[in-house]
Amino acid sequence: MKITLDAIRECLEGVIPGNIATCAADGTPNVAYLSQIQYVDSEHLALSYQFFNNTRRNILASPYARIAAIDPHTGAHFRMSLHYLRTEESGPLFENMKARLESIASHTGMSGVFRLLGADIYRVLDIEQVPGETLPSPPRRNLLAALRACAEQLSAATDLDALLGKLLDGLERQFGVEHAMVLMLDEAGGRLYTVASRGYPSSGVGSEIALGDGVIGVAARERTPIRIGHFTAQYSYGRAIRDSLARQGGAGIETEIPLPGLPDSCSQLAVPIMACQRLLGVLYVESVQDLRFGYDDEDALVTLAGQVGACIRLLQQAHEQPLLEQPDETGAAAVAEDPPPRHGGQAVSLRHYGENDSVFLDGDYLIKGVAGSIFWALVSDYVDKGRTEFSNRELRLDRRIHLPDISDNLEARLILLARRLAERKAPLRLEKTGRGRFRLCVDRPLVLVDAAP
Repeated sequence: MKITLDAIRECLEGVIPGNIATCAADGTPNVAYLSQIQYVDSEHLALSYQFFNNTRRNILASPYARIAAIDPHTGAHFRMSLHYLRTEESGPLFENMKARLESIASHTGMSGVFRLLGADIYRVLDIEQVPGETLPSPPRRNLLAALRACAEQLSAATDLDALLGKLLDGLERQFGVEHAMVLMLDEAGGRLYTVASRGYPSSGVGSEIALGDGVIGVAARERTPIRIGHFTAQYSYGRAIRDSLARQGGAGIETEIPLPGLPDSCSQLAVPIMACQRLLGVLYVESVQDLRFGYDDEDALVTLAGQVGACIRLLQQAHEQPLLEQPDETGAAAVAEDPPPRHGGQAVSLRHYGENDSVFLDGDYLIKGVAGSIFWALVSDYVDKGRTEFSNRELRLDRRIHLPDISDNLEARLILLARRLAERKAPLRLEKTGRGRFRLCVDRPLVLVDAAP
Protein backbone atom coordinates (compact mmCIF):
# COMPACT_ATOMS: atom_id res chain seq x y z
CA MET A 1 0.00 0.00 0.00
CA LYS A 2 1.31 3.43 -0.94
CA ILE A 3 2.33 5.57 2.03
CA THR A 4 0.81 9.05 1.96
CA LEU A 5 2.24 12.22 3.45
CA ASP A 6 -0.97 12.72 5.48
CA ALA A 7 -0.40 9.39 7.21
CA ILE A 8 3.05 10.30 8.56
CA ARG A 9 2.58 13.92 9.65
CA GLU A 10 3.70 13.04 13.18
CA CYS A 11 7.20 12.59 11.75
CA LEU A 12 7.29 16.25 10.80
CA GLU A 13 6.87 17.65 14.33
CA GLY A 14 10.64 17.89 14.76
CA VAL A 15 10.82 15.81 17.95
CA ILE A 16 13.52 13.69 16.33
CA PRO A 17 15.59 15.78 13.88
CA GLY A 18 15.45 14.57 10.30
CA ASN A 19 18.23 14.76 7.77
CA ILE A 20 18.55 15.57 4.10
CA ALA A 21 20.78 14.11 1.39
CA THR A 22 21.69 16.08 -1.74
CA CYS A 23 24.24 15.76 -4.49
CA ALA A 24 26.61 18.39 -5.91
CA ALA A 25 27.02 18.95 -9.63
CA ASP A 26 30.25 16.88 -9.61
CA GLY A 27 28.47 13.97 -7.90
CA THR A 28 29.73 14.63 -4.38
CA PRO A 29 27.05 13.61 -1.85
CA ASN A 30 26.13 15.77 1.13
CA VAL A 31 24.09 14.86 4.22
CA ALA A 32 22.92 17.42 6.80
CA TYR A 33 20.48 17.66 9.71
CA LEU A 34 17.16 19.39 9.15
CA SER A 35 15.90 22.03 11.55
CA GLN A 36 12.32 21.92 10.39
CA ILE A 37 9.99 20.01 8.08
CA GLN A 38 6.57 21.57 7.55
CA TYR A 39 3.53 19.80 6.14
CA VAL A 40 1.95 21.96 3.40
CA ASP A 41 -0.64 19.66 1.84
CA SER A 42 -1.03 16.03 0.85
CA GLU A 43 1.59 16.36 -1.90
CA HIS A 44 3.95 19.08 -0.67
CA LEU A 45 6.11 19.92 2.30
CA ALA A 46 8.45 22.80 3.14
CA LEU A 47 11.97 22.78 4.57
CA SER A 48 13.48 25.71 6.42
CA TYR A 49 16.15 27.65 4.54
CA GLN A 50 18.49 29.22 7.08
CA PHE A 51 21.98 29.22 5.62
CA PHE A 52 23.56 29.27 2.18
CA ASN A 53 25.39 26.00 2.80
CA ASN A 54 26.26 22.94 0.72
CA THR A 55 22.68 21.68 0.87
CA ARG A 56 21.34 24.95 -0.47
CA ARG A 57 24.00 25.09 -3.16
CA ASN A 58 23.26 21.53 -4.26
CA ILE A 59 19.49 22.05 -4.38
CA LEU A 60 19.87 25.09 -6.62
CA ALA A 61 22.14 23.08 -8.92
CA SER A 62 20.02 19.90 -8.92
CA PRO A 63 16.45 20.18 -7.51
CA TYR A 64 16.23 16.66 -6.08
CA ALA A 65 16.78 15.46 -2.51
CA ARG A 66 15.96 12.67 -0.09
CA ILE A 67 15.04 13.23 3.51
CA ALA A 68 14.64 10.87 6.45
CA ALA A 69 12.14 11.35 9.28
CA ILE A 70 11.19 9.26 12.32
CA ASP A 71 7.82 8.93 14.04
CA PRO A 72 8.43 10.03 17.67
CA HIS A 73 5.76 7.66 19.02
CA THR A 74 6.35 4.44 17.11
CA GLY A 75 9.97 4.83 15.98
CA ALA A 76 8.94 4.10 12.38
CA HIS A 77 11.58 5.40 9.97
CA PHE A 78 10.58 6.88 6.59
CA ARG A 79 12.51 8.09 3.55
CA MET A 80 11.03 10.63 1.15
CA SER A 81 12.16 11.62 -2.35
CA LEU A 82 11.61 15.32 -3.05
CA HIS A 83 11.64 17.77 -5.96
CA TYR A 84 12.42 21.40 -5.11
CA LEU A 85 9.88 23.88 -6.55
CA ARG A 86 10.40 27.35 -5.08
CA THR A 87 11.26 29.43 -2.01
CA GLU A 88 8.78 31.66 -0.18
CA GLU A 89 10.31 34.55 1.80
CA SER A 90 7.10 36.00 3.25
CA GLY A 91 3.44 35.18 3.75
CA PRO A 92 1.45 32.80 5.99
CA LEU A 93 3.61 29.69 5.46
CA PHE A 94 6.82 31.65 6.07
CA GLU A 95 5.43 33.20 9.28
CA ASN A 96 4.19 29.83 10.49
CA MET A 97 7.59 28.25 9.96
CA LYS A 98 9.36 31.25 11.46
CA ALA A 99 7.37 30.91 14.70
CA ARG A 100 7.91 27.16 14.88
CA LEU A 101 11.62 27.49 14.12
CA GLU A 102 12.03 29.90 17.01
CA SER A 103 10.24 27.37 19.21
CA ILE A 104 12.60 24.60 18.12
CA ALA A 105 15.63 26.84 18.55
CA SER A 106 14.56 27.84 22.05
CA HIS A 107 13.96 24.22 23.01
CA THR A 108 17.40 23.17 21.80
CA GLY A 109 19.27 26.08 23.34
CA MET A 110 19.87 27.69 19.94
CA SER A 111 17.61 30.72 20.36
CA GLY A 112 18.99 33.65 18.39
CA VAL A 113 21.11 31.37 16.19
CA PHE A 114 18.43 30.13 13.83
CA ARG A 115 17.10 32.69 11.38
CA LEU A 116 14.64 31.72 8.71
CA LEU A 117 15.56 33.08 5.29
CA GLY A 118 12.88 31.24 3.38
CA ALA A 119 10.51 28.30 3.17
CA ASP A 120 11.66 25.88 0.47
CA ILE A 121 8.66 24.15 -1.11
CA TYR A 122 9.10 20.59 -2.37
CA ARG A 123 6.83 18.12 -4.14
CA VAL A 124 6.92 14.69 -2.51
CA LEU A 125 7.69 12.12 -5.22
CA ASP A 126 7.80 8.96 -3.14
CA ILE A 127 7.68 7.73 0.47
CA GLU A 128 9.10 4.43 1.70
CA GLN A 129 9.34 2.93 5.16
CA VAL A 130 12.67 1.62 6.30
CA PRO A 131 12.31 -1.99 7.53
CA GLY A 132 12.63 -2.39 11.30
CA GLU A 133 10.80 -2.93 14.57
CA THR A 134 8.25 -0.29 15.60
CA LEU A 135 6.15 0.42 18.67
CA PRO A 136 2.33 0.43 18.66
CA SER A 137 0.71 3.84 18.23
CA PRO A 138 -0.47 5.39 21.53
CA PRO A 139 -4.24 5.81 22.09
CA ARG A 140 -5.57 9.16 20.92
CA ARG A 141 -8.61 11.31 21.49
CA ASN A 142 -11.22 11.01 18.74
CA LEU A 143 -11.07 14.57 17.45
CA LEU A 144 -13.78 14.03 14.85
CA ALA A 145 -16.26 13.01 17.54
CA ALA A 146 -15.16 15.98 19.67
CA LEU A 147 -15.65 18.29 16.71
CA ARG A 148 -19.13 16.93 16.05
CA ALA A 149 -20.18 17.40 19.68
CA CYS A 150 -18.88 20.98 19.69
CA ALA A 151 -20.59 21.77 16.38
CA GLU A 152 -23.94 20.58 17.71
CA GLN A 153 -23.59 22.80 20.76
CA LEU A 154 -22.55 25.85 18.77
CA SER A 155 -25.52 25.55 16.43
CA ALA A 156 -27.86 25.91 19.42
CA ALA A 157 -26.49 29.33 20.44
CA THR A 158 -28.87 32.24 19.90
CA ASP A 159 -26.50 35.08 20.73
CA LEU A 160 -22.78 35.77 20.81
CA ASP A 161 -22.50 35.47 24.59
CA ALA A 162 -23.96 31.96 24.49
CA LEU A 163 -21.83 31.04 21.48
CA LEU A 164 -18.59 31.96 23.24
CA GLY A 165 -19.65 30.08 26.37
CA LYS A 166 -20.45 26.93 24.39
CA LEU A 167 -17.17 27.20 22.53
CA LEU A 168 -15.07 27.32 25.71
CA ASP A 169 -17.17 24.56 27.29
CA GLY A 170 -16.68 22.37 24.23
CA LEU A 171 -12.94 22.92 24.13
CA GLU A 172 -12.64 21.86 27.75
CA ARG A 173 -15.03 18.90 27.72
CA GLN A 174 -14.52 17.51 24.23
CA PHE A 175 -10.91 18.44 23.47
CA GLY A 176 -9.46 18.50 26.99
CA VAL A 177 -8.22 22.07 26.48
CA GLU A 178 -8.06 23.77 29.88
CA HIS A 179 -6.66 27.14 28.85
CA ALA A 180 -8.27 29.09 26.03
CA MET A 181 -9.34 32.56 25.05
CA VAL A 182 -11.22 34.29 22.26
CA LEU A 183 -10.16 37.67 20.93
CA MET A 184 -12.18 39.81 18.52
CA LEU A 185 -10.76 42.15 15.91
CA ASP A 186 -10.92 45.91 16.28
CA GLU A 187 -10.31 46.51 12.61
CA ALA A 188 -10.07 50.29 12.84
CA GLY A 189 -7.59 50.12 15.71
CA GLY A 190 -5.53 47.29 14.23
CA ARG A 191 -5.79 45.36 17.48
CA LEU A 192 -7.47 42.35 19.02
CA TYR A 193 -9.33 42.51 22.34
CA THR A 194 -10.10 39.62 24.66
CA VAL A 195 -13.81 38.96 24.98
CA ALA A 196 -13.83 35.53 26.69
CA SER A 197 -11.34 33.19 28.36
CA ARG A 198 -11.21 29.98 30.36
CA GLY A 199 -8.71 28.50 32.80
CA TYR A 200 -6.83 31.60 34.00
CA PRO A 201 -6.70 33.29 37.45
CA SER A 202 -8.07 36.48 35.85
CA SER A 203 -10.24 36.63 32.75
CA GLY A 204 -8.27 39.38 31.04
CA VAL A 205 -11.47 40.53 29.34
CA GLY A 206 -10.72 43.83 27.66
CA SER A 207 -6.99 43.18 27.31
CA GLU A 208 -5.56 43.93 23.90
CA ILE A 209 -2.79 42.84 21.58
CA ALA A 210 -1.69 44.41 18.31
CA LEU A 211 -1.74 42.61 15.00
CA GLY A 212 1.64 40.99 14.47
CA ASP A 213 2.53 40.70 18.17
CA GLY A 214 3.15 37.22 19.58
CA VAL A 215 1.54 34.03 18.35
CA ILE A 216 -1.94 35.55 18.46
CA GLY A 217 -1.03 38.72 16.61
CA VAL A 218 0.93 36.92 13.90
CA ALA A 219 -1.91 34.44 13.33
CA ALA A 220 -4.33 37.35 12.94
CA ARG A 221 -2.09 39.39 10.66
CA GLU A 222 -1.27 36.48 8.37
CA ARG A 223 -4.73 34.86 8.56
CA THR A 224 -3.10 31.50 9.23
CA PRO A 225 -2.89 29.18 12.24
CA ILE A 226 0.34 29.38 14.21
CA ARG A 227 1.31 26.35 16.31
CA ILE A 228 4.29 26.13 18.65
CA GLY A 229 5.35 23.02 20.55
CA HIS A 230 7.94 24.45 22.93
CA PHE A 231 8.28 27.65 24.92
CA THR A 232 9.76 30.55 22.97
CA ALA A 233 10.42 33.96 24.46
CA GLN A 234 10.08 35.72 21.12
CA TYR A 235 6.42 34.78 20.82
CA SER A 236 5.48 34.98 24.50
CA TYR A 237 2.85 37.30 25.88
CA GLY A 238 5.28 39.33 27.93
CA ARG A 239 7.48 39.97 24.94
CA ALA A 240 4.48 40.88 22.82
CA ILE A 241 3.15 43.33 25.35
CA ARG A 242 6.54 44.92 26.03
CA ASP A 243 7.16 45.41 22.34
CA SER A 244 3.71 46.89 21.82
CA LEU A 245 4.15 49.35 24.68
CA ALA A 246 7.61 50.28 23.51
CA ARG A 247 6.28 51.18 20.07
CA GLN A 248 3.63 53.35 21.73
CA GLY A 249 6.23 55.14 23.81
CA GLY A 250 4.99 53.63 27.07
CA ALA A 251 3.35 56.89 28.09
CA GLY A 252 -0.15 58.26 28.47
CA ILE A 253 -3.12 57.20 30.54
CA GLU A 254 -2.69 53.75 32.07
CA THR A 255 -5.48 51.77 30.46
CA GLU A 256 -3.82 48.40 29.91
CA ILE A 257 -5.42 45.20 31.17
CA PRO A 258 -2.92 42.32 31.38
CA LEU A 259 -3.53 39.53 28.90
CA PRO A 260 -4.36 36.27 30.60
CA GLY A 261 -1.88 33.52 29.91
CA LEU A 262 0.25 30.75 31.35
CA PRO A 263 3.67 32.02 32.47
CA ASP A 264 5.19 28.63 31.63
CA SER A 265 3.25 27.95 28.46
CA CYS A 266 5.00 25.40 26.25
CA SER A 267 2.43 24.58 23.58
CA GLN A 268 0.44 27.32 21.85
CA LEU A 269 -2.01 27.28 19.00
CA ALA A 270 -3.63 30.42 17.60
CA VAL A 271 -6.32 29.99 14.94
CA PRO A 272 -7.93 32.88 13.02
CA ILE A 273 -11.73 33.06 13.16
CA MET A 274 -12.81 33.84 9.63
CA ALA A 275 -16.12 34.38 7.82
CA CYS A 276 -16.54 35.21 4.13
CA GLN A 277 -12.76 35.71 3.92
CA ARG A 278 -12.87 38.38 6.62
CA LEU A 279 -10.97 38.11 9.89
CA LEU A 280 -13.31 38.31 12.89
CA GLY A 281 -10.96 37.26 15.67
CA VAL A 282 -8.63 34.59 16.98
CA LEU A 283 -9.18 31.41 18.97
CA TYR A 284 -6.15 30.70 21.16
CA VAL A 285 -5.35 27.61 23.24
CA GLU A 286 -2.24 26.73 25.22
CA SER A 287 -0.76 24.16 27.59
CA VAL A 288 2.19 23.68 29.93
CA GLN A 289 2.85 20.37 28.15
CA ASP A 290 5.37 20.24 25.32
CA LEU A 291 3.92 19.26 21.93
CA ARG A 292 0.37 19.25 23.32
CA PHE A 293 -1.14 20.24 19.96
CA GLY A 294 -0.34 18.36 16.78
CA TYR A 295 -1.38 18.59 13.16
CA ASP A 296 -4.69 16.82 13.89
CA ASP A 297 -5.50 19.27 16.70
CA GLU A 298 -4.71 22.14 14.35
CA ASP A 299 -7.04 20.74 11.68
CA ALA A 300 -9.83 20.24 14.19
CA LEU A 301 -9.57 23.72 15.71
CA VAL A 302 -9.32 25.38 12.30
CA THR A 303 -12.58 23.64 11.38
CA LEU A 304 -14.13 24.60 14.70
CA ALA A 305 -13.03 28.22 14.30
CA GLY A 306 -14.59 28.22 10.83
CA GLN A 307 -17.92 27.23 12.27
CA VAL A 308 -17.59 29.83 15.01
CA GLY A 309 -16.97 32.45 12.32
CA ALA A 310 -20.04 31.36 10.36
CA CYS A 311 -22.18 31.42 13.51
CA ILE A 312 -20.94 34.91 14.42
CA ARG A 313 -21.77 36.16 10.93
CA LEU A 314 -25.26 34.64 11.05
CA LEU A 315 -25.90 36.20 14.46
CA GLN A 316 -24.69 39.58 13.18
CA GLN A 317 -27.06 39.35 10.21
CA ALA A 318 -29.92 38.41 12.50
CA HIS A 319 -29.28 41.49 14.64
CA GLU A 320 -28.86 43.74 11.62
CA GLN A 321 -32.16 42.64 10.04
CA PRO A 322 -34.45 44.74 12.26
CA LEU A 323 -32.32 47.77 11.40
CA LEU A 324 -33.03 47.26 7.71
CA GLU A 325 -36.73 46.56 8.23
CA GLN A 326 -37.42 49.48 10.57
CA PRO A 327 -35.67 52.62 9.30
CA ASP A 328 -35.76 55.24 12.01
CA GLU A 329 -33.65 58.37 11.83
CA THR A 330 -33.38 58.80 15.55
CA GLY A 331 -33.33 55.18 16.62
CA ALA A 332 -35.09 56.25 19.81
CA ALA A 333 -36.79 53.64 21.93
CA ALA A 334 -40.40 53.10 20.75
CA VAL A 335 -41.85 52.61 24.23
CA ALA A 336 -41.94 55.43 26.74
CA GLU A 337 -40.10 54.65 29.92
CA ASP A 338 -41.01 55.25 33.49
CA PRO A 339 -38.45 57.42 35.30
CA PRO A 340 -35.75 55.25 36.87
CA PRO A 341 -35.94 54.91 40.63
CA ARG A 342 -33.66 57.23 42.59
CA HIS A 343 -30.93 55.52 44.56
CA GLY A 344 -29.17 56.68 47.67
CA GLY A 345 -25.69 56.06 48.90
CA GLN A 346 -22.36 57.53 47.93
CA ALA A 347 -22.20 58.79 44.37
CA VAL A 348 -20.06 56.96 41.82
CA SER A 349 -17.66 59.07 39.80
CA LEU A 350 -17.32 58.24 36.10
CA ARG A 351 -14.61 60.13 34.22
CA HIS A 352 -14.44 59.99 30.43
CA TYR A 353 -11.37 60.83 28.31
CA GLY A 354 -12.36 61.63 24.76
CA GLU A 355 -8.85 60.99 23.40
CA ASN A 356 -9.38 57.24 23.44
CA ASP A 357 -12.88 56.98 24.96
CA SER A 358 -11.44 55.54 28.16
CA VAL A 359 -13.69 55.59 31.22
CA PHE A 360 -12.54 55.48 34.84
CA LEU A 361 -14.83 54.40 37.67
CA ASP A 362 -13.96 56.04 41.00
CA GLY A 363 -10.46 56.63 39.67
CA ASP A 364 -9.87 53.07 38.42
CA TYR A 365 -9.70 52.20 34.75
CA LEU A 366 -12.82 50.45 33.47
CA ILE A 367 -12.88 50.36 29.67
CA LYS A 368 -11.87 52.24 26.54
CA GLY A 369 -12.34 52.39 22.80
CA VAL A 370 -15.68 51.67 21.16
CA ALA A 371 -16.94 49.88 24.27
CA GLY A 372 -15.98 52.98 26.27
CA SER A 373 -17.92 55.28 23.94
CA ILE A 374 -20.96 52.98 24.23
CA PHE A 375 -20.78 53.06 28.00
CA TRP A 376 -20.43 56.84 28.09
CA ALA A 377 -23.48 57.26 25.83
CA LEU A 378 -25.55 54.96 28.06
CA VAL A 379 -24.68 56.66 31.34
CA SER A 380 -25.09 60.12 29.75
CA ASP A 381 -28.63 59.24 28.63
CA TYR A 382 -29.33 57.83 32.07
CA VAL A 383 -28.21 61.00 33.86
CA ASP A 384 -29.62 63.53 31.32
CA LYS A 385 -32.85 61.80 30.26
CA GLY A 386 -33.48 59.14 32.86
CA ARG A 387 -33.29 56.40 30.25
CA THR A 388 -32.54 52.81 31.20
CA GLU A 389 -33.90 50.83 28.22
CA PHE A 390 -31.76 50.59 25.08
CA SER A 391 -31.56 48.63 21.84
CA ASN A 392 -28.66 47.49 19.66
CA ARG A 393 -30.40 49.13 16.73
CA GLU A 394 -30.29 52.62 18.21
CA LEU A 395 -26.68 52.17 19.27
CA ARG A 396 -25.73 51.46 15.68
CA LEU A 397 -27.37 54.75 14.66
CA ASP A 398 -25.96 56.80 17.54
CA ARG A 399 -23.35 59.23 16.22
CA ARG A 400 -21.74 59.55 19.65
CA ILE A 401 -20.57 55.95 19.35
CA HIS A 402 -17.61 55.40 17.11
CA LEU A 403 -18.64 52.13 15.52
CA PRO A 404 -16.80 51.16 12.34
CA ASP A 405 -18.93 51.10 9.21
CA ILE A 406 -18.22 47.43 8.49
CA SER A 407 -18.15 44.53 10.92
CA ASP A 408 -18.85 46.66 13.96
CA ASN A 409 -18.89 43.69 16.40
CA LEU A 410 -21.40 45.61 18.53
CA GLU A 411 -22.54 42.48 20.38
CA ALA A 412 -18.94 41.58 21.25
CA ARG A 413 -18.36 45.06 22.64
CA LEU A 414 -21.53 44.88 24.76
CA ILE A 415 -20.37 41.51 26.13
CA LEU A 416 -17.00 43.07 26.90
CA LEU A 417 -18.66 46.01 28.68
CA ALA A 418 -21.04 43.80 30.69
CA ARG A 419 -18.20 41.55 31.84
CA ARG A 420 -15.96 44.45 32.79
CA LEU A 421 -18.74 45.93 34.92
CA ALA A 422 -19.34 42.55 36.57
CA GLU A 423 -15.64 41.93 37.25
CA ARG A 424 -15.21 45.38 38.74
CA LYS A 425 -18.29 44.76 40.92
CA ALA A 426 -19.54 48.13 39.72
CA PRO A 427 -22.89 49.49 40.91
CA LEU A 428 -24.02 49.39 37.28
CA ARG A 429 -24.80 46.39 35.09
CA LEU A 430 -26.37 45.47 31.79
CA GLU A 431 -29.33 43.09 31.68
CA LYS A 432 -30.82 41.56 28.56
CA THR A 433 -34.49 42.33 28.11
CA GLY A 434 -35.05 40.71 24.72
CA ARG A 435 -33.52 40.16 21.36
CA GLY A 436 -31.27 43.11 20.65
CA ARG A 437 -32.47 44.95 23.75
CA PHE A 438 -31.03 45.51 27.21
CA ARG A 439 -31.42 47.56 30.37
CA LEU A 440 -28.87 49.69 32.23
CA CYS A 441 -29.30 48.98 35.93
CA VAL A 442 -27.83 51.57 38.31
CA ASP A 443 -27.67 51.09 42.09
CA ARG A 444 -26.05 54.36 43.17
CA PRO A 445 -26.10 58.01 42.04
CA LEU A 446 -23.75 58.81 39.17
CA VAL A 447 -21.50 61.83 38.74
CA LEU A 448 -20.19 62.21 35.20
CA VAL A 449 -17.00 64.10 34.41
CA ASP A 450 -16.16 64.52 30.75
CA ALA A 451 -12.47 65.27 30.36
CA ALA A 452 -12.91 65.78 26.60
CA PRO A 453 -11.37 65.80 24.14
